[in-house]
Amino acid sequence: MIDVDRHSASARPSEGRRRSRLAVHETSPAEPEKTRLFDRVRTALRSRHYSRRTEEAYVAWIRRYILFHGKRHPMEMGAPEITRFLSFLAVDGKVAASTQNQALSALLFLYREVLELDVPWLDGLVRAERPERLPVVLTREEVRAVIPRLEGVPRLMPHLLYGAGLRVLECCRRRVQDVDFATNQIVVRGGKGDKDRVTMLPWR
Repeated sequence: MIDVDRHSASARPSEGRRRSRLAVHETSPAEPEKTRLFDRVRTALRSRHYSRRTEEAYVAWIRRYILFHGKRHPMEMGAPEITRFLSFLAVDGKVAASTQNQALSALLFLYREVLELDVPWLDGLVRAERPERLPVVLTREEVRAVIPRLEGVPRLMPHLLYGAGLRVLECCRRRVQDVDFATNQIVVRGGKGDKDRVTMLPWR
């Protein structure tokens, strides 16, 4: 960048008038502003095609982690602080194992993918207990008993969920142009992992 200063000087007697003098100085370019941490996290998630819900969850966990340690920057912390935060969630927060795992995944993503720092093994981490549950699956007879009692859109959606194997959000986001009646197929665009796939269209 060039900075121009104008200085007026007294004229010489022989000139009989005043003349301006220009001074040219080289100035260093303005330093770019540092990208905010959460903007870097969002950019890294979107460049890897994570879903919007995962992005919101990861940002929320990273914010809770920073607030838990008195707003210290993650660069100043490491494995001991991560262990303390996750153990607090399990012991005092009484969170489920899946919730603790999501918080762990968010912090590992922050350090490895955004800050580019390696996190060692978390010794002494208190794991949330995972309860043993049997999966609840409707039998064919139960499905046949439930769906006929529904009408309109509430009946169409379980038809697609059960017959095409769609997830709930995939079913809610489907449009008319995603259905190919000629080949009896449904195109699922931007599914899990931001991937497209094709599934069958139930005939009833």
